Amino acid sequence: MSVKIHYQNTHFITSAPDIRHLPADDGIEIAFAGRSNAGKSSALNRLTNQKSLAKTSKTPGRTQLINLFKVTDGCHIVDLPGYGFAQVPLEMKKKWQKSLGEYLQQRSSLKGLVVLMDIRHPMKDLDQQLVLWAVECAIPVQVLLTKADKLKSGARKAQLNKIREESLSFGGDVSVDVYSSLNGLGVDTLRSKLDSWFMPEVLRRTEQPLSTDEPPVA
Repeated sequence: MSVKIHYQNTHFITSAPDIRHLPADDGIEIAFAGRSNAGKSSALNRLTNQKSLAKTSKTPGRTQLINLFKVTDGCHIVDLPGYGFAQVPLEMKKKWQKSLGEYLQQRSSLKGLVVLMDIRHPMKDLDQQLVLWAVECAIPVQVLLTKADKLKSGARKAQLNKIREESLSFGGDVSVDVYSSLNGLGVDTLRSKLDSWFMPEVLRRTEQPLSTDEPPVA
């Protein structure tokens, strides 16, 4: 039986300041995280073929809540607060970091983390810290080098190879691919990765129990 996940059906469920305000911790959640202005909202909109599923903003650091989106039954995408924007007050940064850490370390339904980085400025200290955090929690990571259309093909490939090489030092399950919300580069790769993470839950929910109407075999 072939099962397909329709990302265009993704819709907003709720926003929460921390994990205590999220729905029940079951099913499978895939979290999206990245520095402020890394193109996270645009990436989600392109993934789902929706113009405004995730609200984009010209003001970095606008996303201050954990936003939950339902893809299909038991499968959710979580948009985590952006991090690393200099003009955000220190107390707010600390609050975000705490909620981010709690989510990564305590949410048992979290089965994958997508970390978005501007391809021109990847692997800043906070990016590396986040990837290491996930590896230590045994969570697989998909790094997306966003805004890939900003570089010419040769430079894009060189940067991809460089970051793939650097990512080996993290250990764990860390993949690196390029992504462009503008021209769709890497969207199919991202969907395939999400499919692999979501599929156990999708299959679990589509399996029918064995019929008990058949007489026992003598």
